[in-house]
Amino acid sequence: MTQTDLTEPRSEHSSTGAPKLGRKRDHTRDPEIMDAAIEVLAEAGYDGMTIDMVAARAKAGKATLYRRWSSKSELVLDAVACMKGGPIDHDSLPDTGTLRGDLVAMIKAPTLKDAEQKLKVMAGLVSMLSRNPELADAATAAIVEPRASANRFIMRRAQQRGEVSPGADIDTIAMVSPSMAAYRVLILRKPVDREFLISLIDGVILPALGVKVAE
Repeated sequence: MTQTDLTEPRSEHSSTGAPKLGRKRDHTRDPEIMDAAIEVLAEAGYDGMTIDMVAARAKAGKATLYRRWSSKSELVLDAVACMKGGPIDHDSLPDTGTLRGDLVAMIKAPTLKDAEQKLKVMAGLVSMLSRNPELADAATAAIVEPRASANRFIMRRAQQRGEVSPGADIDTIAMVSPSMAAYRVLILRKPVDREFLISLIDGVILPALGVKVAE
């Protein structure tokens, strides 16, 4: 086992080979450690990330991480899975009376910053996603699905009040903004700002849903 990564789980044994009862693991620092893992992952990428870097960022002993996670990929999987928080609270979503108003109301500075951080995490995971389907599922649930779920709810509500075309493919169109945001950050290396999102709403999403944009 190297100092910078984890490849095998540790186990403690007595001289007779029987496993010894160790101290009960303290999980109170897990959130801080996983936050640190996300920060390091966004900055260094999966291949450049080491357990030592995470321990230093979290101000935790390496032994603490060694006892809790048996590999770097296991730590990353836990950290990414915890990024999504809980299910979308539909009651907290804007309800302005129009689809455009709702979509624009969701554009907030903290939301943009959080979205950009998540996309940087996705960029850091690229080298690992193709080799680890479980990690890909966790990344999709944490990074893509929350915004897509909010979009679907708002679009279906607009459809119910007759604003959106009955035949509109909401499931596909709900993915437009997350997908375009990812392309902008990961490929074009540009920020996802308010101007970009409004142009996406007016130029792509509303027309695709059959909603006429006011001149």
